[in-house]
Formats: sequence, structure tokens, C-alpha cells
Amino acid sequence: MASVSSSSHLNKTVRQQYMSLPQGQKCQVTYIWIDGTGETLRNKTRTLDTEPQSIEEIPEWNFDGSSTYQAEGSNSDMYLIPVCMFRDPFNLDPNKLVLCEVLKYNRLPAETNHRASCNKVMEKVKEHHIWFGMEQEYTLLGTDGHPFSWPPNGFPAPQGPYYCGVGANSAYGRDIVECHYKACLYAGIKICGTNAEVMPSQWEYQVGPCEGIEMGDHLWVSRFLLHRVCEDFGVVATLDPKPMKGNWNGTGCHTNVSTKEMREEGGLQYIEKAIDKLGKKHPEHIRVYDPHEGKDNIRRLTGLHETSSIHDFSAGVANRGASIRIPRQVGQEKKGYFEDRRPAANCDPYAVTKAIAITCLLEEEKGAK
Repeated sequence: MASVSSSSHLNKTVRQQYMSLPQGQKCQVTYIWIDGTGETLRNKTRTLDTEPQSIEEIPEWNFDGSSTYQAEGSNSDMYLIPVCMFRDPFNLDPNKLVLCEVLKYNRLPAETNHRASCNKVMEKVKEHHIWFGMEQEYTLLGTDGHPFSWPPNGFPAPQGPYYCGVGANSAYGRDIVECHYKACLYAGIKICGTNAEVMPSQWEYQVGPCEGIEMGDHLWVSRFLLHRVCEDFGVVATLDPKPMKGNWNGTGCHTNVSTKEMREEGGLQYIEKAIDKLGKKHPEHIRVYDPHEGKDNIRRLTGLHETSSIHDFSAGVANRGASIRIPRQVGQEKKGYFEDRRPAANCDPYAVTKAIAITCLLEEEKGAK
């Protein structure tokens, strides 16, 4: 048996007795934010007198930044600024989940608040109507850190039967995947699909298309929902880019990109121009495609297991071993989108989408001035 948390064994029937109690006109609002690691999410809940109808009705709040790697104890108050509201799939309507930006005591963005600068870039390029779709891969682990449903003292059969697999010997943890999918749909996340991945206990879901800043907002809240669903089942979802050494696939967050020009007739020329620009900025992008300036991704981008080498830039039609893949349909129709396969599973989507928007849409404008 996989190692699961003690909390998951608590009596859920007793819990439901309390969860079904009426709450009058009151509304529970759960504030969600990114902590000082740039990878981990935190949350806390407060009561509002009535259900908020818009994000403007959610008040600012604060928290102790010295306990989240974001401040010194002597000056620890940090501000939570609500930016995006969703329905709460755990406490149900009328309760809400609210994603927040974090500001320091002087009301400047915290070091891991990449949303603030990303939003400024997305405003500058809004006439291009840039769309993103991100493919979030993750691996399910027991609380002991061992992959969920793997033999306790060994390994499962080699990769081959697991990708999009079905059956108890191929798909590990599907209950978690299905519950997460439903939770995202209920919340209002723009989730568009899911599938089992190449390594056993490894899964993927896709969010998008989202325009501009919406991509980061929806992906971060979808991650929060994933961790909360896993908490209920007593297991852990890791976004580590290479959770298992050896002949096992790593874990990425492939990012699909298109602009209005790319989606129109003859758009392939704009796709090719963007890819050329990305190639010239390869090292700069690698540094923002994981939270540790490429140190996580170097374990994943080896040139093996459907990846390109972290040291080289490449592009090709239908090539999953390239840095940038142009889907075969796009090559045939001469319009559509491209896929940047370099971002790691634990990337910050604000940092990734900001870098892509700057390189593809703003570098040329700077050069023309």
C-alpha cells in the first residue's frame, strides 16, 4: 500500500455532518498566494457578511511574511491584494477562492510576485491578443516521497503502457485526476483536458486558451486545487522536473503560444519569426523557465525522454525532441500556434508568459526605435 497521510483516514461522514450546516448570508473567502519559495502556495480564510459579486468587493488582507520566507520577523506584515476570484469547490457556493498578489510593507511587489511585472507587459501587447495554453505535468507521491503505487522496494515495468493508459496496471491514481478536473470546472478554471503521462503515476492537465495575464492566474489556482484534492486523498503532487532518476520521463509545463496574426491566414510566417527571436534569447529563457535559473531544468532537458538539450536551441514540425514544436496541423494549414517545450513543471507561469511576450512582441519594437 502507498503511504498516505493520517488526515486522509479521518471520518469523512462526520466531517460531512458539519460541512452541510447552513451558514446564513455569510461567505467564506479563501485567500491564496505564492510564498517566498516561488513554488509553494499558502492560503487562509476569512468571513465576509455577504457573497462578493466582483473582485473589487474583496478587501485587502495581510499575513506574517516571516513565516512564509518573505520577510524579517521585525517587519513581517505583508499585504494580500485580491486579483482574481473563483468559486470554491470544497466549501461550495456561495464561498470563494481568491488569488492574491503579495506586496511588501512599502507596497512594492514581493520578490516572488512576478504577476505585477507580467501584467504590465501583457497590457503593452494587448493589441496582439496573445493566447497561451499550458500543459501542467505532475507526479503523484506517497507521503514518504515514493511514487504512488510503485512497488515499495522496486520499480514498475518500463515506460510504454502508461501514456494515456487504462486499467489498474497502467493508470495509477485516476480518482485524484478526475476529482481535480471536476474541481477546476466547478471553480471556473479554463481546464481543457487531462491524460496519463509516460511515467507511471505521472499525469498532465491542460489549461487554456487564456489571454494575457489570465494564463498565470488560472494555472496557479489550478495548482492550488490539485494540492487540495491530493490533501483530501492523503497523497502528494510534486512538480519536480525530474522526480525519478534513470530511464524515466521528466515533468514539464509545455507552453502553447499564438497571437492574432499567427491565427490568421498566412500566420506561419509570424510563428517562424517568433521562433527565430526565441532562438536568439535561449539562455535568457532557460533562466526563467524554472524557479532556480535553470538548475532544476538541467536535470530534465538532457536531449533524452522527449526533451531537447538545455544547452542547444532547436525547432521542428511534430518534433517532441525540439525546444520548439510546430504541430503538424499548423505546418499544413500555415497558421495556428507553436509549443515551447522548455518550461519546467515547477515554472512560474507569469515569468514564462512574460518572457515569451517580451521576446516575441516587444524586442522588435525596441529595435525599431
